Amino acid sequence: MTQRPYAMFAMSAENVPQVFPPEVLQRLRQSVDIDPALVADDFTDPEPRLTDALARTEILVTGWGCPRLDKAVLDAAPRLRAVLHSAGSVKGLATPELWRRGIAVSSAAAANAVPVAEYTLAMILLAGKDLFAARDRLRAERAFPGWGLVPGIGNFGRRVGVIGASRIGRRVIELLRPFDLRVSLFDPYVDEAGAAELGVPLLDLPELLRTSDVVTIHAPETPETHHLIGPRELSLMPDGAVLINTARGGLLDHDALTTELRVGRLSAILDVTDPEPLSFDSPLYDLPNAFITPHLAGSQGNEVARLGLAVAEEAERLVTGGELVYSVDPAVLGREA
Repeated sequence: MTQRPYAMFAMSAENVPQVFPPEVLQRLRQSVDIDPALVADDFTDPEPRLTDALARTEILVTGWGCPRLDKAVLDAAPRLRAVLHSAGSVKGLATPELWRRGIAVSSAAAANAVPVAEYTLAMILLAGKDLFAARDRLRAERAFPGWGLVPGIGNFGRRVGVIGASRIGRRVIELLRPFDLRVSLFDPYVDEAGAAELGVPLLDLPELLRTSDVVTIHAPETPETHHLIGPRELSLMPDGAVLINTARGGLLDHDALTTELRVGRLSAILDVTDPEPLSFDSPLYDLPNAFITPHLAGSQGNEVARLGLAVAEEAERLVTGGELVYSVDPAVLGREA
């Protein structure tokens, strides 16, 4: 076997054994020479072992807790040719200097999209059954309500509006395909042909909100999308509609949402909030039609190993001269999550 390129971990040290459990680490080490006991979480640390390793590093395996890769760091890593990020967004660590130097950047964002899309699918289907309100009624009344036909309940023909054809949004559309749901999309960067490839109609935002029983948000938060869903947008949603947000809390005006929830017109499932966490006295905690989870839709528990596996696969491609599958394009980074 040819000599493996030297690599180093740059992340919070406690994350390494979680993201790279033994079988994933073994696969990564088949492609690169990397020491799991040598982890950089502060590039200003003068420890000679770290500075010497950085000077030799050709591939930096980054993750949660990695400091920014600015000019000083890159000057200290003259042999660096690739950054393989074992998490989602690289915005917290990437700088333009990376691309100016021709350093390849890859992200495991596509792997992290999988559990978020699965969470969203589950919430869409459970909300269609009115499961959360039914659970609360059963807890309060301690009596089985009987069968009966409840108008508005069920997933046959339910209309689902997806905001954002991001990695997660596209995965959600794919997961919804086997079900008897009517799915539509809003994304200003997707044209009719692109929507047709996804198998869904493309609507403008007001029309999607007016015609959806469930609206799920998968757009990035940028200055243009801050409070994308505000009082006017919420007012367009039909009575009884459900709003799901697993993207970023700032996409949603929480004061406007609280107003709608208090009158009982809408329901909301929020895995992300603004602020995060909500203030201790936020009314959203106690409203019966608000179901809030603590930012857990993304990779949790054994799911984080999928992120490490994505990096191991990218390392294999890199050292054998293949193309990186999850390469980050700096031209579109500004409008990604």
